[in-house]
Amino acid sequence: MTDLVRDHTDLTDTDLEWLHALVSDWQLLADLSFADLLLWVPLRSADALPADGTTRAGRDRPGLLDTGAAVPGWVAIAQMRPTTGPTAYPEDLVGKVVRTGRRGLIDVAWRERRIVREGDPEWGSGIPVREESIPVRRGAKILGVIQRSTNLSSARTPSRLELTYLQSASDLATMISEGRFPVPGEEPNMVRSPRVGDGLMRLDRSGRVTYASPNAQSAYRRLGYPADLVGEALGQITADLCDTGEPMEEALSVVLSGRAPREVEVESRGSIMQLRTIPLVVGGTRIGAVVLCRDVTELRWRDRELMTKDATIREIHHRVKNNLQTVAALLRLQARRLRIPEGRAALDEAVRRVGSIAIVHETLSHTPDELIDFDDIADRVITMAGEVSTPETKVTPKRAGSFGVLPAEVATPLAMALTELLQNALEHGLANRFGTLEVVAHRYGEGEVTREPGGASFWGEWKAPGANDPRAPGTETEPPSGRRLVTIVADDGVGLPPDFDMESSDSLGLQIVRTLIIGELGGHLDFRPREGGGTEVVVDIPLDHHHRPSRP
Repeated sequence: MTDLVRDHTDLTDTDLEWLHALVSDWQLLADLSFADLLLWVPLRSADALPADGTTRAGRDRPGLLDTGAAVPGWVAIAQMRPTTGPTAYPEDLVGKVVRTGRRGLIDVAWRERRIVREGDPEWGSGIPVREESIPVRRGAKILGVIQRSTNLSSARTPSRLELTYLQSASDLATMISEGRFPVPGEEPNMVRSPRVGDGLMRLDRSGRVTYASPNAQSAYRRLGYPADLVGEALGQITADLCDTGEPMEEALSVVLSGRAPREVEVESRGSIMQLRTIPLVVGGTRIGAVVLCRDVTELRWRDRELMTKDATIREIHHRVKNNLQTVAALLRLQARRLRIPEGRAALDEAVRRVGSIAIVHETLSHTPDELIDFDDIADRVITMAGEVSTPETKVTPKRAGSFGVLPAEVATPLAMALTELLQNALEHGLANRFGTLEVVAHRYGEGEVTREPGGASFWGEWKAPGANDPRAPGTETEPPSGRRLVTIVADDGVGLPPDFDMESSDSLGLQIVRTLIIGELGGHLDFRPREGGGTEVVVDIPLDHHHRPSRP
């Protein structure tokens, strides 16, 4: 809708916001009317363009649209079908453009600034359709016209419910033409708001019920009110039903008396009901209100169960983190008692590995789902690696790029692998020397390729894979398909030994990394010399349809 308005009309951004608010809530009008709704706005005319040829879209000029001026045509920017009756237009009409004169009632409603109901039913599609036109007003400005089309093929004598629906629809249409609906300043209603079919009550000016649909009556019976609602003050009986002796919202009675537009939830006898009040103001006078209600008991109990489960899962992660930290503390104490350097070093490595897993579980204990912002974990792992490096190694690791949000099943093995690679670089590549150690992260397949500071894309600098990479060596490598995370751990240390072979390496740390990246995450691992000296380790992990292949 935004694109259609900006491409074809002179409506301003403020006008567009009003239309969005209207369209977000006009399912109510369609259901009450048993009719299709089509929103038409005037096309931009040639003489409405500025001299420089640019459009005025997005500029707030209240006097831009003149209903007395000729309109070259109309464009349909939104469409809504009723859930309470048959549609008159099964085809999608959004984007349709018609010339002035082809929709006579729309032209009249625009020119005379009033609701137009004159005319005989149309038979264009083989069924009788009654057409009406409702001008859409914002302040003193007419923004467009709503075409309301009712399928008359199943016309019959209306019931009292249907008469109440139609009267309420007529009042809402008048409010739209007077600029009183949507209510200025009111938040647009979300998808889970009550619908017409869930339950409807019509109130008079004093807040007493003049009509209650069968669904509304049933909902109040579940709350504990067995009598007929008609003639009762809705705000008072609802407050009495929900009176538990605890402090209540003061505005409840005001809202349910029809004097304020708002949504509330009430609970009584184990049932929960959602209520939405729409005051009806016609000609500047409040004539009553429409109250929609919906029984959301099962939905709310399900939400509470999910919240309880989420809280339980977070508590489990918290306790796992505490237990891992206890294990790390015990290993650290044991290492201090050992007099054998090799044994102490092995326990220190175990402490770091346990610590990296604990960091992931600590993060999971603070999140409502199993998705983690891995940048924070990476920074903590990098800091931990720098803190445990030897005093002779004057290196402060740093990070560039962003890992983004990762699922827990990827975050845990990646954190462990990152810990091992950083520790390996500090112990072997940068042992007893100054240097730099950097972790660079890139994500692909989620939009525009990330650019390096120098301006070249990362993949433009991607080198052919080495002998240890499962992809064919010596060929130009294209960016992998799908969403992927590529991480580079680079140092300017002594570089790889001439006879280095990851497959035959007896290093436990490298074996752990290979198992996690290739076996656990289904990714690629490549050790290669760095230009200018040092080593680069490239970790390439798929993020789509994550599988757990068999371990190598």
